[in-house]
This record gives sequence, C-alpha cells and structure tokens, in this order.
Amino acid sequence: MSDLIDDPAPGQNAPEFTVTEISGAVKRTIEGEFAHVRVRGEVGRVSRPRSGHIYLDLKDDRSVLSGVIWKGVSARLATQPEEGMEVVATGKLTTFGGQSKYQMVIEDIAPAGMGALMAMLEKRKKMLQAEGLFEADRKKPLPYLPEVIGVVTSPSGAVIRDILHRLRDRFPRKVLIWPVAVQGAKCAEEVARAINGFNALTPGGALPRPDLLIVARGGGSIEDLWGFNEEIVARAAAASDIPLISAVGHETDTTLIDFVSDRRAPTPTAAAELAVPVRMELLAWVDGQQARLSRALSQGLVQRGQRLRDVARALPKPASLVEAASQRLDYWGDRLDPALRAVTQKQRIRLGEVGGSLRPAALRRLLGDAARRLDDRAGRLQPALIERDITRKRAELDGISLRLSRAGQSQISRWQDRLEATDRMRQTLGYTETLKRGFAVVRSGAQLVTTRAEAAQAGALEIEFKDGRFAVGGSPAKPARAKSPPPEQGDLF
Repeated sequence: MSDLIDDPAPGQNAPEFTVTEISGAVKRTIEGEFAHVRVRGEVGRVSRPRSGHIYLDLKDDRSVLSGVIWKGVSARLATQPEEGMEVVATGKLTTFGGQSKYQMVIEDIAPAGMGALMAMLEKRKKMLQAEGLFEADRKKPLPYLPEVIGVVTSPSGAVIRDILHRLRDRFPRKVLIWPVAVQGAKCAEEVARAINGFNALTPGGALPRPDLLIVARGGGSIEDLWGFNEEIVARAAAASDIPLISAVGHETDTTLIDFVSDRRAPTPTAAAELAVPVRMELLAWVDGQQARLSRALSQGLVQRGQRLRDVARALPKPASLVEAASQRLDYWGDRLDPALRAVTQKQRIRLGEVGGSLRPAALRRLLGDAARRLDDRAGRLQPALIERDITRKRAELDGISLRLSRAGQSQISRWQDRLEATDRMRQTLGYTETLKRGFAVVRSGAQLVTTRAEAAQAGALEIEFKDGRFAVGGSPAKPARAKSPPPEQGDLF
C-alpha cells in the first residue's frame, strides 16, 4: 500500500485515502494472496438469476463464504451445486467493492467424496418420489412385439452389440440407435435429448417412431453412472410417451432412471429379452394351439355324427308316415260313392214333391206379381248410381281378388315348400339314397335276402344298385305286383 501514502497534511500524522482507493488496495491484496484456493464446505443458499450466473454460500459450523459461478463456467460444470451438498470448490478470492465484501469466484466444484454424492442422490430421489414419478400406476405396459426399438447408448461399446445379438437370436426387429455419451459432463444432456427426440418423431413418418425405448450402459462406478442420476434425465424418462426400459449398469447398480422408467432390466442383454419374445417359442405355441384346434374339431365332428345317427334311429320309417293317411283315404273313398247316390236320390224325391204342387195358373200369378214388383223397383232405380256402385264394387272385388290371389299364391308356395321338404326327407330316408352311397339290395324274386343262409338256398339272386338291377345265377323270380317296402339299413351291404 506504499503507493497510496502521500505527504500528511500539516498537523496530522495519518494520510487520507478515498473509498475507491481503499477498495482497490484490498482487492489487489486479497487476489494476490489467494489467487488459487480449494475450499471445502456445505452449499447453503443457491440463487440462479436470469443472467445465467450462480450465486451461492459455502459454510461450515462457524463461518460463511459467498461464492459466484459465472455463466460460462456453470455451463461446463459436471455437477451442479445444490443446497445441503458438501463440495470442494476451486477458484480464487476477490472483493466486491459495491458492498464491501469478499467472495470466491468458483472455477470448478465437485462433491466432497462418496457421501456427498449419495446424499445428493437421496435428496433428488425423495423429491421425485414426492412428485409421484415413481408410482406404479403411471408406468406404461411394454408392447408384446414392437416393430421398431429405439436404443439410447454409445454406438462404440459392447452394450449395443449385446443388445443387437440378443434381439437377432430371439426375434429380429428394426432398431434405431441414438448415439450419446454414457458418462462425463455431456451424458445427462445428450441422454435427455435422445429420449425427447425419439418421442418427437411422427408416427408413420419417413423415420419410424419407435414402439419401445431402451436406455443402456455397461457397469461402472457411481461417478461413471452419475449422468443417469441427473434430474433432467429422470424427468425426460418420466415424460416419455413411448414405453421405456432402463438398463444402466449391472444388476447391483441403481440410478434414478431405474425408478422412473416403465421397466428396469438388470443388464442390457436382459433389456433385449424383455423387449421381444422368443420366436421359436411362439411358433411352438401356435403349432400346439393348431393341434388342439384340430383335435377339438375332429372330436366335435365325431360327437355330432354319433348324435345324428342316434336321432336317425328314432325317426319313423317313411312308409309308416303315409300308411294311416292312405288307409283313411281308402275308407272315405269307399264311402263317397254310396253317399253321392243317396244324396242324389233324396234331392230327386224332394224335387218331385215340389214340382207336383206347382200349377200353370199359380205360376202365371207368381210371374205377374214378380213382374209388377220388378217394374216398380226398376222405376226407382237410377242407372248412374248403379253404375257408380257397380264400379266401386268391381274395384273392391278386384282388390279382394288380388288379395285372395296373393294369399292363395302364398299358401300354395308354403304348401309347395313343405311338400318339397317332405319329399326331400322321403328321398333322404328312402333306401334309394342309401344305394347311392355304395349299398345294394339283394332279392330272390319278391323276397328280400338278408342273410348268407338265405342267399345260399336261393336259386337265383337279383342285386339292385343305384343305377339298376343285376341278375346273379339263373333267372330270378318275377317280383310281386305290390311294391315291396324299402329295406332296413341292415339289409344293405
């Protein structure tokens, strides 16, 4: 401070300084003595104004040191300071003349050992858990067989080779790789950008949007995996609309992205196994289902065939269906002729009785009375009204005739359908349909042959096929005039 000493004023022993001179002298002294220092302490108040600078306090149990991190330095920091975090700050001491205070310009800041990292991780974990990002009901189910899988990892590591190899073995799928740094200062930002970038793709666009995301990295220390503990990565994974599998580190490694992802895989290889099923297992399952379906169909056909045969045995024979009706027809046919003769004779007698009481004079008198009444009524008749009434009645008659015709046609159609259905049933149940399926009827004259013994005793046999009859041996006896009943099913061979 010798450059600030002037000659003292008369009558005074101490020199005079301006405030700025004193502030500058203190600034030069402190910066000269503490140009490079490392300070260990707990981060207190942290302020981030819109300028981009970071203002904070470093404290211990007795003192507080103000610190500032300029905007350009804060963007390059691997670890952002948080309140309550124990850190080691590197920088230089300087003064701020506007407030007569000294502060530390921090050039680098790092957690003070493993305990500080774990404390900061636990704090972030509690904060995200309080926001509900770890809840099970917000996790999305994984697609069973995704068409496109997006992988966020380093393109040069063994992780991507393991994932691609496992996918190729299980069920080959299309894979989109978004290369990122998996450790270091750029890790968190690039991983978050990759997750958001995959979600921003348009479904059905030139670059297909993945149906499933895998964020993968191999094992490492907590410092190597720290990028996946950053809040920006956890929030990007929680906000992903695409189901996401985290496969960071080995089975014992745990990061924040594991808690917010939809599924956690212990290894990148396990993530590929979660993503797709085994193709050969699916093919085997399909073959098994097809075999079960074939067995079920065959069993159903057998059961229904047996039921049809059981029902067919309960159906009456076609001849028995018409025997009663035929008998009634014959009965009424026999009674019709005598009844007609009796009615005719009765009407003839009645006509004779009525005709005997008629006389010509009475007839003329009746005819005269009828003519007079007809003349009286004819005088009161009006032809126009009669014609109009005739026209109306004719229209009504035409309508009734049309309705009657339609009703008759409908009834005839129903009767015809029923008759055709009955005829089809008769044909189906008749033995001629059985002949068409390869059976035959054996006769010896008019007698049906149903056993081997009867065939041996017969002199000649006649076999009826679907297209005609064939004689075997001598000339068969002529069949009886009456039509023989159709053979039973046991008569066919």
